[in-house]
Amino acid sequence: MSSIWIRVTVFGFERFVWVDTQEDEEMLVPHSDLVEGPQPMEDNLPVDDPPTSRFTWTIENFSRLNIKKLYSEVFVVGGYKWRILIFPKGNNVDHLSMYLDVADSHNLPYGWSRYAQFSLAVINQIHQKYTVRKDTQHQFNSRESDWGFTSFMPLGDLYNPSRGYLVNDTCVVEAEVAVRKVQDYWSYDSKKETGYVGLKNQGATCYMNSLLQTLYHIPYFRKAVYHMPTTENDMPSGSIPLALQSLFYKLQYSDSSVATKELTKSFGWDTYDSFMQHDVQELNRVLCEKLEDKMKGTVVEGTIQQLFEGHHMNYIECINVDCKSTRKESFYGWFNAAVYVTKFKPCEELPGGAYALYSVHVTSSDAKKGVLFIDFPPVLQLQLKRFEYDFMRDSMVKFLSLDFDPRPVVAMTAAVAVTLINDRYEFPLQLDLDREDGKYLSPEADRSICNLYTLHSVLVHSGGVHGGHYYAFIRPTLSDQWFKFDDERVTKEDMKRALEEQYGGEEELPPTNPGFNNTPFKFTKYSNAYMLVYIRESDKEKIFCDVDEKDIAEHLRIRLKREQEEKEDKRRYKAQAHLFTIIKVARDDDLRQQIGRDIYFDLVDHDRVHSFRVQKQMPFNLFKEEVAKEFGIPVQFQRFWIWAKRQNHTYRPNRPLTPQDEAQPVGQLREIVSKLNNADLKLFLEVELGQDLSPFPPPDKTKEDILLFFKFYDPEKEELRYVGRLFVKSSGRPIEILSKINEMAGFAPDEEIELYEEIKFEPCVMCEHLDKRSSFRLSQIEDGDIICFQKSAPLDSEDQFRYLDVPSYLEYVHNRQLVHFRSLERPKEEDFSLELSKLNTYDDVVERVAAHLGLDDPSKIRLTSHNCYSQQPKPQPIKYRGVEHLADMLVHYNQSSDILYYEVLDIPLPELQGLKNLKVAFHHSTKDDVIIHNIRLPKQSTVEDVLNVLKTKVELSHHNAELRLLEVFYHKIYKIFPPYEKIENINDQYWTLRTEELEWLSKFPDLPLVTYQIPEEEKNLGPHDRLIHVYHFNKETAQNQMQVQNFGEPFLLIVREGETLAEVKARIQKKLQVPDEEFSKWKFAFLSLGRPEYLQDSDIVSNRFQRKDVYGAWEQYLGLEHSDNAPKRAYAANQNRHTYEKPVKIYN
Repeated sequence: MSSIWIRVTVFGFERFVWVDTQEDEEMLVPHSDLVEGPQPMEDNLPVDDPPTSRFTWTIENFSRLNIKKLYSEVFVVGGYKWRILIFPKGNNVDHLSMYLDVADSHNLPYGWSRYAQFSLAVINQIHQKYTVRKDTQHQFNSRESDWGFTSFMPLGDLYNPSRGYLVNDTCVVEAEVAVRKVQDYWSYDSKKETGYVGLKNQGATCYMNSLLQTLYHIPYFRKAVYHMPTTENDMPSGSIPLALQSLFYKLQYSDSSVATKELTKSFGWDTYDSFMQHDVQELNRVLCEKLEDKMKGTVVEGTIQQLFEGHHMNYIECINVDCKSTRKESFYGWFNAAVYVTKFKPCEELPGGAYALYSVHVTSSDAKKGVLFIDFPPVLQLQLKRFEYDFMRDSMVKFLSLDFDPRPVVAMTAAVAVTLINDRYEFPLQLDLDREDGKYLSPEADRSICNLYTLHSVLVHSGGVHGGHYYAFIRPTLSDQWFKFDDERVTKEDMKRALEEQYGGEEELPPTNPGFNNTPFKFTKYSNAYMLVYIRESDKEKIFCDVDEKDIAEHLRIRLKREQEEKEDKRRYKAQAHLFTIIKVARDDDLRQQIGRDIYFDLVDHDRVHSFRVQKQMPFNLFKEEVAKEFGIPVQFQRFWIWAKRQNHTYRPNRPLTPQDEAQPVGQLREIVSKLNNADLKLFLEVELGQDLSPFPPPDKTKEDILLFFKFYDPEKEELRYVGRLFVKSSGRPIEILSKINEMAGFAPDEEIELYEEIKFEPCVMCEHLDKRSSFRLSQIEDGDIICFQKSAPLDSEDQFRYLDVPSYLEYVHNRQLVHFRSLERPKEEDFSLELSKLNTYDDVVERVAAHLGLDDPSKIRLTSHNCYSQQPKPQPIKYRGVEHLADMLVHYNQSSDILYYEVLDIPLPELQGLKNLKVAFHHSTKDDVIIHNIRLPKQSTVEDVLNVLKTKVELSHHNAELRLLEVFYHKIYKIFPPYEKIENINDQYWTLRTEELEWLSKFPDLPLVTYQIPEEEKNLGPHDRLIHVYHFNKETAQNQMQVQNFGEPFLLIVREGETLAEVKARIQKKLQVPDEEFSKWKFAFLSLGRPEYLQDSDIVSNRFQRKDVYGAWEQYLGLEHSDNAPKRAYAANQNRHTYEKPVKIYN
C-alpha cells in the first residue's frame, strides 16, 4: 500500500488530498504515455442542455486479444463522431486503460474544439451494482483528442472470472456521452443569452452586486426607487436616489454590464471601501434603512415597511399564576425575530425561579415564554446562520462543521469576529408559515391572509470568513427558469444548481471501485446559500407590477439616454479609430498663450492645441481646406511644418511640408513622420501677417533660410513671454537682426539686448550666451531653434533682481518646488507652503522654515521626509545637514513628494544629535504607579549614568535603594542591562520601529526600557540560588494547535536551593498581593520554548532551571497560567486585516 498527495479541484477550489492506494492511482489523462506540463484550463464554458447518448460495446474473446490498443465502432452524439479506446493489457500500467476518442480528429478543421461530459463503465455481468463506472469531462481539441482513465480498474479484477467482468470471455463496455455547445467566455453576451445584464465588480463589491440584483428584481421595490423625487440638477455621485435610479434604469434597458461607481460614490465611499468586502446582510440593512429615511415625506414613504416589515409578540406566561406579559415588536425581513420559522419553538418552559418579576407581582413560579407572529411581510428575507461570533477568541476563525443545525439569524452590523458555518441546510421552494393550523401565529393574526411563500432568490457565499465571492440565483418572474447573476455574467441555470447545490454541508465523491470496501472521499462544500428571499403568493401581483419608462422621471430618461448616446458615440469612435488619424495643429497664438503661463521650455504643449480627426485616406490638400474653415486662413496662405524630437529630448519644428508631402493622404504622411503606429500627426502652421494683420503667402524658403523663435525675459517682472519668429540667413549674424528683435519686443531699434540660445532642459537646463558677431552657421543654429533675449543689465544691477539673466531664471523655473509643510505632531494637516528650489541646501530650507515660523535659530528646526507609500512621515528624521539638497529630501525610492514635516526642538539639532534620548518607565517596589521619564544624556554615557539621573527624579523606598534597567518585549524580560553598557548601543531606533508591537502592562506599549528597584533578597544570592524569570500566560488554540500567550508584568525571582513550589507560591502571592480565591485558580508550570510542564507543590523548583546565569534566558521561565474566561482579543502575529474591518457605512 502506498500513500500520495493528489490535487483535486472541487467547486472551483483546489485542494490537496492524502490518499491511500492499493493500486496505482487512476489518472484522467490522454492515452499518450507521457503528458508534460499542466493540463489546460477550460476558458470556454458550456451552455444549453446537452444532447446525451449511451453506447454499449461488447468485446468477445477478450482474454485472447493480443494487441496493445483497440477502438470501438464509431457512434455519433451531438453531431460529432466518437469511439471508445481501450488498452486491454494496460497503457504501461497493470490496469485496464480506457478513453473516449474523437473519431475523425485528423479530418477536422484547424482550431476545432468540443466539450463533453462523459462516463465510461465496465459492466459487471453477475452483479450490476459492482459495475465500475467513472465520470469526467473534457474539452477536446487537436492536441488532446482523447481523454479518460489510464488506471481504470486493476487487470487482476478484470480477468478474474469470478468477479463477473468477463463472462464467457466477453467484456461489456459502456460509454454515456453528453456533448455541450461551447461558448467563449469573453464573447459571451448575457443580454442576448438571458435577457438580463450583470454588474461590474469594482474590486470586492460582489456582495453588493448580488444584493442589488436581488432588490432590482423585486419590481415593486424598483418602481418605488424610480418614484423617489430627484431633479435634473442632482448629480448621481452625490445623490443615492438618483444613483440607484440610474443603476436600475441601466439594468433594465442597457445591453451590457453596468458600472456601480456612481452608486458607491453616492454612499460616500472611496477606493478603499470598494476593495473591502463586507457582509451582504449588513449592507442590506444599512441600505434599506438609508432609503427608508430618504423616502420620508415623499410619495413612496413607507415602501420599505410595506415590503419587508412584519410584527411578532414576545410573551412570558406563568403556569401556576394568572399572569402574562406580552410585548409587540416589529421586525424586518433581514432581521432575526421572524426567521425562526423553519426550526421554530413557539413556546419554551422556564423552571420555577427563573423569572421573579411579572408586572407588579414579585414571586417565583414556573413559566413559559415564546414568540408568536402577528403578521409577515410580503417579501421575506431570511439570513441563514453561516457566520457566528466567537466570544472567547474575538478573532476570525473558520469551522467546517458544527454539532447543530444552522438557523436564520440576525445580520451582524458591527465588524466583529465571526465563524463561518458550512453545515447542510435544506431550504424549501415553498414555505408555508400557516402550517400546523397556524401554530406559530398569535391570536391577533389575520387568519384570512395566506402565508404561503415562494422562493425568489438565493444569495450564495463561496469561500471562507476572511473572504470569498458572492453571487445570486434569481427567478425574476417566479417561473421555473433560474438565472445566476455573477457580477458581469448572467447565465441560465436549472433548479438543482440554484437549490440543492447550495444546501452546504459535505459532498461525497463516488468510490473509485464500488463494491470493494474503499472509503469514499468527503469534502466540505465551500459554496452555500447565505440569504434567501421569499415572495408571498397572495402578494405576487402587487410585487410583480409593471415597471416601464413612464415610471421614470423625464429628466432621468433624458440624462440616461444622453449618456447612452455618448457611450455609443465613444464605442463607434473606438470602432472606427483605425480609419482615422488625429492631427494637432499649433499656431503662433498657442505659443503666445502658453509660454510663460503653462510652459517655459520648448514651444508648446501639443495636448492644448486644436485637434482635427480626419480619415486616413483624406488627401492633405483637402485637410488644408478643413483648416481654412476652422481658422479662417485661406489655403494659399498656409504652410505647415513637421515637428521632430531631437536627441536632447526637445521638440521643435524641423522642416516645412513639400508639395510631394501634401499630395499624399494624411495617413501615409503620419506614417512617414512618426514611427509609432498610434502617434498623432503634429504640425506647426506658419501664417505670415501684414501690417494690417491680413495674411499673405509665405515667402519661399531656401536651404540658406532658418526659422527661429524668440522669447523675451524681463528680470524686473520675472516674466518670460513669446514675441514671435523670424527667418534668418545661416550666413548672417545676430547683430544684423537686433533691430527686428527689438521691434518684436516693442523696444527702440538701438536698445542694447543680450541673446541666449535655449538648448535643452532635461535633465538640467542648458541655455548659453549667443555671440552676436558670429554667424548662425558657426553657432550651429538651425530650423526650430529658440533664442531668448533680454535688455542688457547695468553693471550695478546685480543686487536688484533675484534672477539677473535668462539662464538663472530658467534654472529657477526648472528647479522651483512648492513644498507643503506639516507639523510632525499633526501629520495629516497641512500647515503652510513655501516655494523653494530643488537645489536649495539643507541650511537654505531650514532658514526659510524658521523665518516663516518667526524662529531666530534655524538649527532648532528638525525635518522629516514623507513616505509616498504609507502617506505618513518616515520613521527617522533628517539628520543635521544629512542631505545636500531639497530634491534629496523629497525623494522616496523612485517617487518624488512635495511634503515635508517639521518640528521645533528645545535645543539645536546638532547638539541633540550628540545626545541619546531614552524613554524609561519606572516601577516602584511597593507602589503600583508606573511613571514615564525621558532621559537625555550624551551618547558616551553608561546605563549607570541613566540610573543615577533617574534616582534624582523618582521617589525611592529608601535612600540606599538600587535600580536596574530591563528590556521588556511582549511581556518577557529579554535583557538586564549591565551598569557599564553605553547607552549608545541601546538601539532606540529598533524600538521606535517596533513601537506598535510592544505590549508592556497593556498601558505602555512603546516603552522597552523599564527600571526596577532591586529587591534586598537578590543582593544576597547563595552559591546555589537561582534568579529565574516569572511570566503570566494563558493557553489558546489556533489552527488546531495550542499556543501560549504571555501577558501582564514579567518579573525576576530568587529561587533558593531545595525550595518547593509550595514555598515559592507563597512568596509570589505575597509579592503580587493576590487574594486567595483568585490565586487558587492559577496553575504553575515550567516552560521551555513555549511548552508547559506543570509542577506539583512538592516539586523542587530550582532543579528545573539551568545551572548557569540565566540573564536573558527568556525562553525558560516559571509560568503562572490564568484561566482565560474573559472575552478579549488575543494577540496573533499574523492577524488578518479583515479582523479589523470597519462596518458598512453609507455616509450621504
